[in-house]
Amino acid sequence: MFAVIVNTLAIVAGSLIGLLLRQGLPERLTGALMQGLGLCSVVIGVQGAIQESNILVMIVSVVLGILIGEAADADGHVNRFTERLLSRFSKGRGESGRLANAFVTSCLIMNVGAMVIVGSLDAGLRADYAMLYTKSLLDFISGIMMTAAMGIGVMGSAVFTLLFQGGIVLLAEFIAPFVSDYIVQEMACTGCLIILALGLNILELTKIKVINYLPALAVVPFVAYAFRVLGIGA
Repeated sequence: MFAVIVNTLAIVAGSLIGLLLRQGLPERLTGALMQGLGLCSVVIGVQGAIQESNILVMIVSVVLGILIGEAADADGHVNRFTERLLSRFSKGRGESGRLANAFVTSCLIMNVGAMVIVGSLDAGLRADYAMLYTKSLLDFISGIMMTAAMGIGVMGSAVFTLLFQGGIVLLAEFIAPFVSDYIVQEMACTGCLIILALGLNILELTKIKVINYLPALAVVPFVAYAFRVLGIGA
């Protein structure tokens, strides 16, 4: 768990530095940083999504994920929660949406990909922390950039990282037999598709309710395994 704690603290430290930088940035420059972050998110999403080896897994997972997300109104619940939270601090209208967007964007960018799952499994099974230490450095830099552009909501990803990566580390012995390279790749590709949607939202080209897509990540392992057993697709 030590490497996970280091990763969490790296995000917090990066976010604090980003907040200090944000306070001195003119609104014009903040807007430019947001556009740059949006473009980077689009590139990350495209690069990851095109590595999909069985497009049917992605399609079915996303469709099922959207159905679950819409039925549960995940986007509405998250935004209403942030509105209630921010109302206690007298934030202006629209701030809750920006906070939720910053939180979701940073959580996905920092916690979607093979490095997270493989690194956490290595830490839990073999006490090999090299990959998580590398990720900590990347998240520290990302935390500075994203917080400077999007605000304090990015710091919330530190809590998610602690819970998500920490959970994999602690349950590594039980999870490992069910997480093949194939499953990891499919989860990463679907996650990158969601990051692409985030990038398009940041660039204000779309208004996709990305939070409602998140259940797709939980569905992917089951769909991928079923397709592999049935021999469907590539």
